[in-house]
Amino acid sequence: MESKRQKKYSSLFQKDLGEIFQQLSKDHFKGAFITVTSVKVTPDLGMAKVYLSFLLVKDKEDLLLDIQNSTKLIRQKLGTKIKNQVRKVPELLFFYDDTQEVASKVDQLFENLNIPPEDDNDDYLKDYKEE
Repeated sequence: MESKRQKKYSSLFQKDLGEIFQQLSKDHFKGAFITVTSVKVTPDLGMAKVYLSFLLVKDKEDLLLDIQNSTKLIRQKLGTKIKNQVRKVPELLFFYDDTQEVASKVDQLFENLNIPPEDDNDDYLKDYKEE
């Protein structure tokens, strides 16, 4: 369970990292639209797990690798933004968040289900209705 302090800093990091990715996207990440979906911070605020979602990207793994290789630059920019609010800039770990894609696939599966209407002549249903 996250403490109030962790939630506060998670929110701060999410907002600031979102702005940083907007600035860096054109020059460093091939114009991809990168969204910071969530940030999880350790209790000592020493490490932050950053979950990202991508739009307008063909190879998501390649983009994630580019981001991971740019961790030092991103961390420096984050440090500049939060220098008056945090003593130490956390280590950043980046992960791809595919929650939206999975939810979309599940929705599509439900839409494509073909459920026949209930038939009163089904024997197995009569047993349940009588009880």
